[in-house]
Amino acid sequence: MTRLPIRKTYKLFLGGAFPRSESGRTYEAQGQNVARASRKDVRDAVRAARSAQPKWAGMTAYNRGQVLYRVAEMMEARSADLAALASGRDEVERAIDRMLWYAGWADKLAQVIGTANPVAGPYFNFTVPEPTGVVAIVASDEPPLDALVARLAPVLVGGNATVVLASERRPLPAIELAEALATSDVPGGVVNILTGLREALAPVLAAHMDVNAIDVGGADGVAPELERLAAENVKRVVRSSGDDQSPWEIAAFLELKTVWHPIGR
Repeated sequence: MTRLPIRKTYKLFLGGAFPRSESGRTYEAQGQNVARASRKDVRDAVRAARSAQPKWAGMTAYNRGQVLYRVAEMMEARSADLAALASGRDEVERAIDRMLWYAGWADKLAQVIGTANPVAGPYFNFTVPEPTGVVAIVASDEPPLDALVARLAPVLVGGNATVVLASERRPLPAIELAEALATSDVPGGVVNILTGLREALAPVLAAHMDVNAIDVGGADGVAPELERLAAENVKRVVRSSGDDQSPWEIAAFLELKTVWHPIGR
């Protein structure tokens, strides 16, 4: 008897699970039928990110770094599948190395970005970085995996949760990455990945009142409209290039809190 191969179904990644779009719709990309997310899927993803963010931010910085290292391990284990969907092995290796690099920054951010400030009085005065909260990412089409990791890793390492709108034209590497995330130790809901039509979904993310920041680096021609919508709740707008790799990419998604404390005797 000849056995028929099981074709993979590409779904959303929402709250740590892989649901179909609530609308039941799909669209064709990279020769596959891919879930076409709806406005309700966007709202559900933001809700999942908001619920998961405090736990992720509350973990020690060292622990977050170890979790992201585990993500890189899972990407390495799936490197052949990722390479088949992305632009080859070289892109996958760059993405894995990038995830490792950012993982190493998790427990060093406070020392580099934070400060102990001199004051004229019997006080300690510290400035410490804190996560912005829920960050939306509009991913680029090229390169589909490495450009996504270049935006995702800086958001995660600082303790934020995220809703990612994957490349409309090449979404499959993002869903394959979601499977690596699901088998790592990232808490469900910290990363949510939606596939669908950018023109329909990106404005919903930009206007959502419970999204604290949006990276429009992959938004192409719709970026000005997203910036206008983001202004409604003074949402932070970041235009990541996708090429830079530095602690200041992380700082773009952090707030700086200054704390005064009296010197005890």
